[in-house]
Formats: sequence, structure tokens, C-alpha cells
Amino acid sequence: MGFFDKLKKITTNLFGGFTEADEAFFEELEETLILADLGMDTAVDAVEKLRTKVRKEKLHDQEEVREALRDVLAEEMEVGDTALDISTQPSVVLFIGVNGVGKTTSIGKLAHQLKSQGKRVLLCAADTFRAAAADQLEIWAERAGCELVRQHEGADPGAVLFDALQAAKARNVDVVLCDTAGRLHNKANLMAELAKLSKIIDRECPGAARETLLVLDATTGQNGLIQARTFKETAGLTGIVLTKLDGTAKGGIVVAIARELGVPVKFAGVGEGIDDLRPFDARAYVEAII
Repeated sequence: MGFFDKLKKITTNLFGGFTEADEAFFEELEETLILADLGMDTAVDAVEKLRTKVRKEKLHDQEEVREALRDVLAEEMEVGDTALDISTQPSVVLFIGVNGVGKTTSIGKLAHQLKSQGKRVLLCAADTFRAAAADQLEIWAERAGCELVRQHEGADPGAVLFDALQAAKARNVDVVLCDTAGRLHNKANLMAELAKLSKIIDRECPGAARETLLVLDATTGQNGLIQARTFKETAGLTGIVLTKLDGTAKGGIVVAIARELGVPVKFAGVGEGIDDLRPFDARAYVEAII
């Protein structure tokens, strides 16, 4: 049973026993949202907004209250444009995050998606630390039918990015998707490397549309919020890619990140297939779970 099914079952049970929007209902709802990993602050805030809305608009019917809850949660997530900014040629998308969250896989899936939209896409293998990282990206490049720039293992990531940007300009590439080494959010030297990559983009492609996407594993729950907070301070995030959303009932972290950090979720990974990276739609997400 996937994430949506699990959380839908929880909320269905909650509303299944609904008689009225009384204090007992609000307390149970708060507990349900915390279990779904919205986090204490976000859950309390959402329930308080719902409580106010119910009283102000005199909502009694089950479906009215359910719809009001959808509105409250959707509003919490409306913190920025969820569309990818690839308005210049080339545009640059930097993928960052800790090890094992699915960065390389997400890049391959996004490359496939952009290629199918008629874009010329180049992949940059700037993860030169992890053994076979470039090999893995090369497999995805072949699957998606995209070009790849790579160097030897242990090469300077900045040099790989420089080569990729030069190639992109020479070949009229539309979008450069850059893989980076998985880094812990508390490792200062790796964080400094991100700043260096950012400077190279500024120098080689001034004025280029760029995105810095943090890839998060939905199953990490509240730890994902801690990661996102630190990466935002260091790298200036423009969006989140949430992976493994198919296997967890704790995808409520989406709401917490949006509310606390003001960073929109732009893509959600819902499976292993090449087509299983979906543009994120907050309203559809809320509709699916409540």
C-alpha cells in the first residue's frame, strides 16, 4: 500500500466516525497529522486554522469540514512556483542532498521528462567522490537519450561543471542537470564546495535561469526538515524533490517544509520507473489524501 493509500485510510477512518467538529474531533485530527509527519508546530497550526474556519463559517457537514481541511493544508503549501525555471539557454539545475536519497535517479527521470518535451538536455557528473556515480549517471543518460559530461573518479567537481557549461554553450543545450556528491548537511567542506559550484555557474553563465533542488527521502520524516533547513541556509534552495513517496505514510513532511522554510516541492518520486517523477501539485496531493 502506497503513501496516498495509507494516509487516505487514516483520514477516512477519522471522518468515518465523524459526528460533529467538536473538541474531541480536533484533538484526534491533530494526532493524525502529527503521525503523518506534519510535525507538532505545523499540525497544531493547521488544526487551529481549521477550528477558526469551522466556527467562522459555521461548518457542520462532514464534507464541508473535510473540504475546509483540504483548503487549510493546500494554503500551507502554496509558498512559491512549483514549475521549473528553465527559461534561458542554457538553464542550470543543481541537485543536492545527502547520500542515498535518489539524486542520480531523479536526474535521470527529469532528463527523460525534459527530452520528451523537446529539450536538449546535458547531464553533468559532478559527483566524483562516490564510486561508480558517473557510471550510474551514464546509464541514465543513455536511457533518456541525453548527452553526458564526466571525468575520472576523484576529479575536481568544479572542473567537471566548467566543462559541462562550456559544452552546453557550444552545443546549444537547453538544460544542464548537474549531479553532486551526497553530502551530510553538517560537513562544512562539502557545503563550501556547493558555494564553489554556484560561483562557477555565475561566472560561466551569468543571467542563466537556475534551480537548486534538494532531493529528500520522504521516509526520513522530521529529519528531512532539519536537512532542508541547513541546506537552505548554505545553498539557497529553490525547490524540493521528494522521493520514495510511494512507500511511506509520512509524506506530511511536505507541508512542514513548505510552511517553515517557504520552499516549494517541485517534483515527487512515486515509483521506480523512468516516468515516476511527477510535477508536484499541492491541491491534487491534498485531494488524494483527505
